[in-house]
Amino acid sequence: MRRSRLLLLLTTLAATLTVILGTAAPASAAGAGYVALGDSYSSGVGAGSYTASSGSCDRSTNAFSQLWANTHAPASYRSVACSGAKTTDVSANQLSALSSSTTLISITIGGNDVNFAGVMQDCNLYGTTTCVNEINAAENKARTQLPGWLDTLYNQIRAKSPSARVVVASYPRFYDLSASWYCPGLSTTSRTKINEGADVLDGVIQSAAGRHGFVFADVRSRFASGHEICDSGSWLHSIDWTDITSSYHPTASGQSGGYLPAFTAVAGP
Repeated sequence: MRRSRLLLLLTTLAATLTVILGTAAPASAAGAGYVALGDSYSSGVGAGSYTASSGSCDRSTNAFSQLWANTHAPASYRSVACSGAKTTDVSANQLSALSSSTTLISITIGGNDVNFAGVMQDCNLYGTTTCVNEINAAENKARTQLPGWLDTLYNQIRAKSPSARVVVASYPRFYDLSASWYCPGLSTTSRTKINEGADVLDGVIQSAAGRHGFVFADVRSRFASGHEICDSGSWLHSIDWTDITSSYHPTASGQSGGYLPAFTAVAGP
């Protein structure tokens, strides 16, 4: 009788410890099922070494998500990020990679929704007045329409992966304005407006991430430390008419030195 009661006590204690230990700490990043979503900044456009299987999505082995996976060896890793993606493209084509077992997600999104590529091309082709006017229009769209598009997408991500840690990464500012006076190309007025547009876009994205309990990884300070366009150690491609797709995207160094540390700092234990 006493032996039976002792066995029952030990069994109960073991079960209690299992519950406590199982809930006391979240799964480590190394145990994560990690999925990278998003646009060209997540796929790694501009960083070279694109995988043949990714086709026009241009997924690079130098992208920050792949670099993080190489180092941290998560339980699973998959990138479905794609060059040119808008919020609706992520909803339609990328969310199938998520599941209830996904525990870590990264994403960059929003730039293409406000016509990032078209604006930057026109700034180079048509001069300062056009550049300023188009950025004003893009900023207005970012403030008035993008929040709703992001809310829709973020709700869908949370529904697919209720327990996942979601890291939303920013876009960098492009130009070191202190070096603009000797840097050929766009006017300082255009460059100042482009940087302003990046800040407006990042502010909208950060607010949306906060509304949904997502983590915001801000890369701007890392690029601003001597690695913007006009700096000798730039981690960003300027306009490149021979490879227009890479223009205004991070180099391999921008992925490893800018995005990777910002993501690693908030990806979890």
